Amino acid sequence: MSGTASTDGMATVNPAASTDAPTGTEAETAADAPTAADAPTAADAPTAADAPTAADADAAVRAWRMLRSLVLESGDTRARVTEALGMSYFRAKALRHIALEGPLTLSALAAALYADAPYTTVSVEHLVRRGLVTRSPNPADRRSKLVAVTAEGAAAAAEMSRLSDTPPPALRALPPEDLAALERILHGADLP
Repeated sequence: MSGTASTDGMATVNPAASTDAPTGTEAETAADAPTAADAPTAADAPTAADAPTAADADAAVRAWRMLRSLVLESGDTRARVTEALGMSYFRAKALRHIALEGPLTLSALAAALYADAPYTTVSVEHLVRRGLVTRSPNPADRRSKLVAVTAEGAAAAAEMSRLSDTPPPALRALPPEDLAALERILHGADLP
């Protein structure tokens, strides 16, 4: 069966798309066959009216500014994380990624963080000196090292996640129906 998402996030069944419909010769009648009248016409083609307008683009810019302000300024997650963990936000992000995905090579970590290898290496060395991660030879490739989180590093990564996942007060103050709508909208935006 085919379904669509309803406003409450639950799937609803589309009876017209049911796979329980008749099959074989009983469903293959002349009335079901496509005709020339079913073919797309010029009236079905997208028009300039369907294209995004300058007002739509302006609305997107305004929405982005508000989201950016909410996340970067109101939430101030980066400042809370760096203050609590005593390290740069990039290093905290690297630590969290190692805790979630590790052990992994430095090159895999650099790629995941969209950073260059030398900067990632310096950041990992800082984490090693603090006892938050270890570096060990990679049994699959002696030319590389594997980075793994320590127990202390796992605790710091959990604190980073807790701080990062705490919504700013302005967002938490929204009514539940607005939060549900925002979640639905952002889910539809195909974010990574």
